[in-house]
Amino acid sequence: MDSHEVNLFARRRAFLGRSASGILGSIALSWLTCRESRSADRAEVSGPHHAPKAERIICLFQNGGPSQMDLFDEKPELAKRSGTPYPGQSKVETLSPSASGNLLGSPFKFQPTGSSGMRLSELIPHIASIADEITLVRSMTTESVCHETALRIAHSGHPLATDRPSLGSWLTYGLGSANHDLPAFVVLPDPGGLPINGTLNWSAGWLPAQHQGTPFSVGDSAAPVLNLRTPDRISAAARARQLQLVERLNREHATRFPENTDLEARLRDFETAARMQSAVPGAVDLTQETQETRQLYGLDQPATQAYAARCLLARRLVERGVRFVGVYLKSQPWDTHADNANATKNVAAGIDQPSAALVKDLRRRGLLDSTLVVWMGEFGRTPVSQGANGRDHSRRGFSLWLAGGGIRQGYAHGETDEFGYESVINVVTMHDLHATLLHTMGLDHQRLHFDHEGRLETLTESDLTKAKVIGELLG
Repeated sequence: MDSHEVNLFARRRAFLGRSASGILGSIALSWLTCRESRSADRAEVSGPHHAPKAERIICLFQNGGPSQMDLFDEKPELAKRSGTPYPGQSKVETLSPSASGNLLGSPFKFQPTGSSGMRLSELIPHIASIADEITLVRSMTTESVCHETALRIAHSGHPLATDRPSLGSWLTYGLGSANHDLPAFVVLPDPGGLPINGTLNWSAGWLPAQHQGTPFSVGDSAAPVLNLRTPDRISAAARARQLQLVERLNREHATRFPENTDLEARLRDFETAARMQSAVPGAVDLTQETQETRQLYGLDQPATQAYAARCLLARRLVERGVRFVGVYLKSQPWDTHADNANATKNVAAGIDQPSAALVKDLRRRGLLDSTLVVWMGEFGRTPVSQGANGRDHSRRGFSLWLAGGGIRQGYAHGETDEFGYESVINVVTMHDLHATLLHTMGLDHQRLHFDHEGRLETLTESDLTKAKVIGELLG
């Protein structure tokens, strides 16, 4: 840019910064002001590398680490020897060395479910009712027993405490949006607060800023997205004059520098923000749902209401073309260091029905075959007690489930040892999971890359493991 162009851009950005509390919104402003290097480094993927099985993903993230042996991974030997020393005590890896006690069996009953006979806990009867729809992975591993680090691995594939792109950002970078009136990547946090690591869980890192997750406020139809509405203090006439000024500056710039395409691309992002003013309120209006659907999700029950609203909204968003929706709990409710049995029971009571309802609702609307649902936490819990009745973190073996687009139905994959501590058969790493999820969306994890500071970065690159697509999980 010459000095005139620099001054013109500075004037425009200063004006937009002052106006960002209105129609443009803080999200649109971040899109406009993303670093110039990001645009220079961009190597956009034009579409899928192969025929996709899924077109969109909903991730029901279970912050804190659900206890696999109380929910998904029945261990009769653990129950039989509960209260006795763990034979492998010397190898137990926990967050706190003092947290390793005697074996702690699950007090909950397991029963066969579905035509496959998949054995699941009595704590999750609704998820048990969709056993024939899911693939249950019982052999997950990750690289850290620390929440913050494990969350970074689960979302960005990397343990380092740096701002890196999340899975949702990689997907939208590779595939783009299917609805230009809504963000491609939407986040539905708990109204009560953010999860551990906060907004880093849905960061775009050094990818172009438009690929970051856009938080929606569930239950607030008046302001579902912060700073989207024009403030009441600004009259319609004043807003019109502001927009006319922006348009005149843009025309002047385009006339003087027709070879500069960056501004045109960025203005499209502002236009998306403007279109969101009309598209978002309708998308988040749960009053449009039937009473039968509300009952299916548990929307009118106190125990399930908050989570049901987010699961139902996730369905409404994907059917409108949103590419990736992340649903989060506040803080880390599955972190059961004390009174594991009651704590696990309480959290399960709030998320079981809405989680299963989402899968059932997608199926009956013809959306499940093209929508991949992922139910996962950052790690699991230990088979030995912390204190009298708690469970510490465990990275060596835990469970998650998948349903929908491209995923095998009614299938349990992998095994942990007889106590549920370590994955021993058909082990799946977080990097393997990421590679598999990308594969279902038509993306090759080795070919989906971004040139960042002279290095081709990917979601699955790691010095500790070589990611692979787990073919057994695919239908």
